[in-house]
Amino acid sequence: MTSTANQSIMPMTARINDLNHLEIGGCDTVGLVKKYGSPLYVYDEYTLRTCCREYKEAFAGYNNVFVLYASKAFMSRTICRIMESEGLGLDVVSGGEIYTAVNSAFPMEKCYFNGNNKTHDELEFALSCNTGRITVDNFHELKLLNKIAKSKNKTVDILLRITPGIECHTHEYIKTGHLDSKFGFDLSQLDEAVSLIKKEYLNLTLRGLHAHIGSQIFETQVYADLIGIVIEQFAYIKEKFALSLDEMNIGGGLGVKHNENEDPPSVYEIADAIITSLEENLKRYNLVGPKLIIEPGRSIVCNSGVTLYTVGSSKQVTGGRKYIAVDGGMADNPRPSMYQAEYTAMVANKAKNAPKELVTVAGKFCESGDILIGDINLPGTEPGDVLCVFATGSYNYSMASHYNRVPKPAAVIVHNGKSDVIIKRESYQDLISFDLIPERLTKGEINYI
Repeated sequence: MTSTANQSIMPMTARINDLNHLEIGGCDTVGLVKKYGSPLYVYDEYTLRTCCREYKEAFAGYNNVFVLYASKAFMSRTICRIMESEGLGLDVVSGGEIYTAVNSAFPMEKCYFNGNNKTHDELEFALSCNTGRITVDNFHELKLLNKIAKSKNKTVDILLRITPGIECHTHEYIKTGHLDSKFGFDLSQLDEAVSLIKKEYLNLTLRGLHAHIGSQIFETQVYADLIGIVIEQFAYIKEKFALSLDEMNIGGGLGVKHNENEDPPSVYEIADAIITSLEENLKRYNLVGPKLIIEPGRSIVCNSGVTLYTVGSSKQVTGGRKYIAVDGGMADNPRPSMYQAEYTAMVANKAKNAPKELVTVAGKFCESGDILIGDINLPGTEPGDVLCVFATGSYNYSMASHYNRVPKPAAVIVHNGKSDVIIKRESYQDLISFDLIPERLTKGEINYI
């Protein structure tokens, strides 16, 4: 079956040019660091758009599919514009993501708002922006959303998020479909939720169910199993409540390739498993096919992105490993320390050079655990070399912090030899721009107790 971009570590346009430099999107990565500095997030527009199109093509065998980009993976105004131009909707999970979408002139009817603890202000904002769907996660939110909708004299289309009880082989922190999860209604709670919507919460219209089984999924069968569970609930709700649901959101979660040890299925493989299971289960329960909604995030944006660092100091431990340090680390990519994520890298200015030594790539932050790559074979490195870490397009900028008061890096997008800044590099002034000093401390009125 045809391979897809999530199965390749590098962006699709990656090549080595005549200078022995890594090139992405027609741009020399060494030149990008000279122009924009480092650390630097780089996104390949061709790979990003190809991933969007692969999803649409793979699911074309089902006649009513809507692909949402899970914007928590990486969101900016430029990303919103690209998703709109590719015909995708947005899965948003906060007021900030909604605000970004609105200020990118994104069609808000194509946004679905998820989250397990949406605030009153966020829900009110979502309604004022005419966000297309609210995925309700719990009883508190059902009551709160109905109250807000009633106050605005609105009727809101919702989905109910359920926990289907499916375990998948992924990191414990990114499993979201098993029963012991903070997300969604247990199936045992579904009766009560639907009854409340039909009898009391009359400003809410139930359109369907949402279920998400986790992230970095490398199995296709779990998607087929998920379809069976959700469609069974569709049939149950139709029989018990005389309510025909017409939307089924099965989340995202398809794994991507960060290193040679990972072998995720292609988008076409999961699409085949999902569509086959959906058709079989619709036939089993004699149901009309609902709109199928999928929410890929990581598998759309991850492999289009790389991070460029500049190598600085090194340390050879007597009788032990060699460390090389770069000018970034856990603040711009916390995933190795959080999830034990593993990455692949290349010395971008020595792209063809053969590996010469086994090293550990360390970050610059004041933590012993600030290790980006545990052991990797690289050519001999020296200060000033450019290290390119692949498959960093998802969750790196999204989860970046100001730890050690280090400004966040810039992000650029490359295409056909051109590069454009999509997120500016922060300055030291940006770091203190929200700091305030109480007036009493500016006048020396300090009392020590």
